[in-house]
Parts: sequence; C-alpha cells; structure tokens
Amino acid sequence: MKKKKILNLFIGSNNPGKIKEIRDLLPKTYKVFSPKDFKLKSPKENGKSFLQNSLIKAEYYSKKSGKICIADDSGLEIDILNKAPGIFSARYAGKKASDKENRERIIKKLNKLGVKDLDAYYVCILVGIRSHDDPMPIIAEGRIFGKVSVKSSGNGGFGYDKIFYPDNYSCSMASIDSKVKNKISHRAIASGTVSYTHLT
Repeated sequence: MKKKKILNLFIGSNNPGKIKEIRDLLPKTYKVFSPKDFKLKSPKENGKSFLQNSLIKAEYYSKKSGKICIADDSGLEIDILNKAPGIFSARYAGKKASDKENRERIIKKLNKLGVKDLDAYYVCILVGIRSHDDPMPIIAEGRIFGKVSVKSSGNGGFGYDKIFYPDNYSCSMASIDSKVKNKISHRAIASGTVSYTHLT
C-alpha cells in the first residue's frame, strides 16, 4: 500500500476560531502549523479588499515560517449598509473590539433603521501559496447568504455567527452543529474548491 504523503500547511491566522475551522476542513493526514508555533504576530492588514488582505497574510506568514501557507480574509457584508462591515468586520466597533461589541454595533444599526433583520452574506477569500513570492497563488471564494438579526442566539462559532441566520435555516449560524457548519459555511465553500495537494 502506498504511504500517504504528509503535507505540512501553515494556517496564516491568529484567530483561534478561524484556525479551528480551517483545521477541521483539512484532511486529517495534514500536519498543521499556526503563528503560535512560531510566536508570530499578525501583519498589518492594510489591503482594500478581502483578496489583498488574504495575500498579505499568506505572503507574510510563508516568508516568516518558510512553509506552504494558506490564509483567508473573510467577513460580513450588508448591501443596504454599503457592504459594511466588509473588510473591517473584525474591527467594526473599534480596533480592539470584541466579537460582542461588533455584533452590538450591527444590532444598533438595525434598531436605528427600525428593522429586525436585513439581508446579508458572509464572504471568504482563501489563498494558498507555496512560498512568499509564489507567482501563481491558489485563490478561492465562498459565500453564504442569509440575514442579520437583532435576535442573538447560539453558543457556537465566532464573529457574527450569533446574529447571522443562513437562508433555509431557522436558527443562527452559532446554533448550527459544527459538522453541518463545516459543510455550508463560506469558509467551507471556499476550502471545498481547493486541491491542497497542488501546493506541493
């Protein structure tokens, strides 16, 4: 029997929730590293799009670690709010805002508009690179549509999951079983279109 080749992958994120979700989406035979293993801080994300920020993270962590790296930039977009919070999703309520504070700002926006929910969607742009100067990075996109609500529920997930209700589901993303979430989420959709073995 041919022995499976072990692929070492560096996940370019210091967000524990994101690291767990990406790790869960990868084949169990992969050996995964994160910034914590190298005591690396996050780079400055000054891109003007999800793609630019993903590339910044992937290139930075690949150069620092010397490993194949995958990184994503993701967030919530609400068309009626000019796609806010968008690339500022993690710091919508301030540079060091907590997930709860970011959600509360969205809820305040809804209350100000006099509505209980608004159409919204999660976006994930995932990038995979072989080295920091890889001329042909792998790029994938995933989206999941639903609504943001003034009603917060659920104990799972992170970010805006407690107030995001996916289409065709009567509960929040934070209430959905992790195994189901890892099949329907924006991150799962993006990851599902990537053949990680192409990075070797």
